[in-house]
Amino acid sequence: MRVLVPVKRVVDYNVKIRIKSDQSGVDIAGLKMSMNPFDEIATEEAIRLKERGVASEIVAVSMGEAKCQETLRTALAMGADRAILVETAVELQPLAVAKLLKAIVAREQPGLVLMGKQAIDDDSNQTAQMLAGLLGWPQATFASKIEIGDGTATVGREVDEGIETIRVRLPAVISVDLRLNEPRYASLPNIMKAKKKPIDTLTPEALGVDPTPRLDYLRVEEPPKRKAGVKVGSVQELVAKLKGEAGVI
Repeated sequence: MRVLVPVKRVVDYNVKIRIKSDQSGVDIAGLKMSMNPFDEIATEEAIRLKERGVASEIVAVSMGEAKCQETLRTALAMGADRAILVETAVELQPLAVAKLLKAIVAREQPGLVLMGKQAIDDDSNQTAQMLAGLLGWPQATFASKIEIGDGTATVGREVDEGIETIRVRLPAVISVDLRLNEPRYASLPNIMKAKKKPIDTLTPEALGVDPTPRLDYLRVEEPPKRKAGVKVGSVQELVAKLKGEAGVI
């Protein structure tokens, strides 16, 4: 079974982001970029499926500028077999990404699409669901446990009440959550080998997809700073503040 793993290049989660002076977006100039953490977990899970003999090939896919090759080489160093870059300077929104992935699926014919539940830059949490809808495939989101067998995937999903277990027929789209696994570190020999592996480069036009954004950002601003907390001397004082200042009771 071939597994397709989309990976996104985002600002590293350890970096404090800055808003552009014109409030048009986030200033990423000079910032450290890395693979989206949820996509890293999806890549690790695909590698574990291959190690168990469930998957035969892992294909990593990224979309965006040429610099996204760095993210693909991280996936190759971790254990992906091949990489595909859909190169474009257009800002890709979830629907456009889903349409491009649908075209890639038509070319690659994977038995499973394994992806992060969301990207940490826009937090949209939409692409997996849109892709499943466009393909007409079953989907399982927020996966914290995945078992493959007999043409089905049994998935433990993280929901408000705990873990919900469902079974979907393959091919399917599965989006993963944080507690699915702990991604491995790529070894130095594998990093060096990944630098020499070819990356197939495509364009949205070659895939027959118009990536033009459908949403316009009007303004991006930081959330208001929280006021400092205060200590209260008694329950009565706490209740008084909740009633008079906070207005929550």
